Order: sequence, then structure tokens, then C-alpha cells
Amino acid sequence: MSSQYNNRWLLPDGIEEILPPSARAIEHFRQKILNLYDRWGYDLVMPAMIEFTDSLFTGTATTLQNKTFTLVDQVTGKQMGLRSDMTPQVARIDAHQLATDGISRLCYCGHLIHARADGLNPSRSPLQIGAEIFGNTSIEADIEVVCLMLETLYNVSLKNVSIDLGHVGIFRSLFEQSGLDVQYETPLFDMLQRKSIPELKAFLQDLKLDKEKRQQFSQLALLNGDVDMLKEARKVFKDASADVMAALEHIGAVAAGVQQRYPDVFIHCDLSELRGYEYHTGLVFAAFLPGQGREIARGGRYDDIGSAFGVARPATGFSTDLLTLFQLSGIEAGYSVSILSPNGNDPELLQFIQQLRQKGDRVIIDLSGGEIPPEKQGCNQVIIKDGSKWTVKEV
Repeated sequence: MSSQYNNRWLLPDGIEEILPPSARAIEHFRQKILNLYDRWGYDLVMPAMIEFTDSLFTGTATTLQNKTFTLVDQVTGKQMGLRSDMTPQVARIDAHQLATDGISRLCYCGHLIHARADGLNPSRSPLQIGAEIFGNTSIEADIEVVCLMLETLYNVSLKNVSIDLGHVGIFRSLFEQSGLDVQYETPLFDMLQRKSIPELKAFLQDLKLDKEKRQQFSQLALLNGDVDMLKEARKVFKDASADVMAALEHIGAVAAGVQQRYPDVFIHCDLSELRGYEYHTGLVFAAFLPGQGREIARGGRYDDIGSAFGVARPATGFSTDLLTLFQLSGIEAGYSVSILSPNGNDPELLQFIQQLRQKGDRVIIDLSGGEIPPEKQGCNQVIIKDGSKWTVKEV
């Protein structure tokens, strides 16, 4: 057989299918988390897999362009895109479809399609799950979504979770107050993200900055540690703008609120953590597990995202990859009990099968006529006739 026929069934790199019994286990896993969100008052939404790009890329979603597969709609001639992040879609639903003035809590779960793999994750088809609060600017809303992210991880038996807290408003305010040309924002941002201290100091030395502002940028890369680090940060930025001090207080208040509810969780604060800088407007946070090279969940505040859709709505939330959580949870993908039934039209047998299925048992009809043993059909129990009654016995 030629190689072209051998390769027809292969999927593109980074695109995966989920087969039995993993698919069943992951579906139960998904439902378990969505049930948690429901108990916290979050309503499920199911955004479309494909949208016009002028909606997908509107406002804060412009950073998604390089991740998104695009195509032309044969009906309208307009460009469309396969979603690469559901958060902007949920913001559009809140602003346009629901159009409420009050607080809304929404959750979602669905596959994404990425044009390129994201960092250390080779998958281009993650199964994103997350939750968002719209219509509230309070610190309590940020505390709630961080706590719900933690509860998500605990709910699937992940232990030793640590939290990273940051605030993009600190760097943004320092840069605005510096008077530097906008061309310097990106290189400064990149050096801070990489915590390249020598490079940062050399770069700052060549800029027209007074000593105090140069010192503030230099210290920003060094200010990370437990919550006590914020005391040092207040000293370093005592002469900075009120926005910087407010951001420090915000981090401290969220840390205190989370610690009160989850006293055993380790909280790390990092003032140069700027993940989602072009997307987020305030607090940013992420969850980590020991031995993992990257965050396992992330989120933050992205106020006024809905303004691009006609309604400026404050928002805060988080998301994670359900498939990654499933792998990390160590849950075995299998069937605990499967019952093999003989194939027949005996009314009592049919009724017995129906009763077993109604109470939640998994019953498989033996279409092989007994030629294939139960264990080869994934069954560890069988239905037999004991005298005048049908019953179940172990294989």
C-alpha cells in the first residue's frame, strides 16, 4: 500500500482525538467542574466555534491574531476565525447578548484551535474551561475568582498548589510617569519578564531618566517573594503615583482574602509578572504545581473589555486547560463495572437489563453469541439465569 494511503488518517501536529475510555472519564471530569461552578452561581454559556474576525479580534482580543486560524465565509465574503480563546467571546455574550446592568457570573468549556502551539504545551487543541465575573470592580470579585480557581484544582485532587499574584498597573503607571517614548515600552517589558537584571540596568542607563525613576524600574524586577515583600515595595515606590500604591494595596488585599479562606496555600507576589499585559488591566494571577514548568491555570482583571461591543463592563476571571488538569489529576480512565448480558428477547431479561441501566449500571449486550469472553469485551460481570431469575455475577 502506498504511503499516501497510510498517512490519510494522521492528524496535524498538535491536534488530538480523545478515545475511549479516556473520553468518558474526561466528560465526567468536565461535568464535575461545571457542577462546582454551578454551585458557586455561575451560568454556563456555549460560544460559537467560529466567528467573524472583526468580533474575535476586537478590543483586547487583538493579541489573538497570531494564534487564530482564519478563512473566508462563502456566504458573506467576510473573514472568519476559529476561536483560539473563549474569554473574549464570553465578554461579547455578556455585553451584547445578555446586556444586563447587574453582575453576571458566567462559565464555559470547549475546544480551542491554535494556529501555533503555545509555549511548553505542544497541543494546538486545548479544552479550555473557565469562569468570569462581569459588572463588578470590587476587590471581593477578584478574591472570588482566585478562590474559585483554587477550588477547581482542589476539586480534582491536585495538592500543594501555589498562587502567583501581580498587577500590570504598576509597570504601566511607572512607564506613563517616566515620560519615555512609547518605543521603549516593549523592550523594558521584555527585560522585566525575563528578569534580565544586567541587561535592564544597562538599558536604563542609556535612557534620559532621573535617578529615582531608574531605580524604580530596576527594583521592579527584584520585588518578588511572599506577601511581606509588599512592605519593601511600598518603601521603594513611596514617591510613585497613587495608582502604583493602589495596585500594591490591591495585591495585598487579594492575598489576605485568599489566605483567610485557604490558610495553607502559598502565595507568591511578583511585581514584574506581566502575563497578559496587552490584555489585562489590573490584577493578574496564576496557579502552579511543584515540578511543573508553567502555570496550570491563569487569570486576571480585564475591565471595559465589553466597550468594543458597545457596553463597557468591568470583568475578572480565569481559565485553564481541562485536558492538562485531567492528566495531572492521575485519574484512571476506565470503567469500574461493566456487565455483559446474553443477547435475547426474553421479556424478563429485557426488563432486568432496563432496571440495571436505570440505576446507572453499564450493560453491554453480547452480540458475539458467547464467542468473545467477557474480559475481551471490557466486562467484569455477567448476567446469568439462576433458576427462574436473572442475576449478576462476577466473572
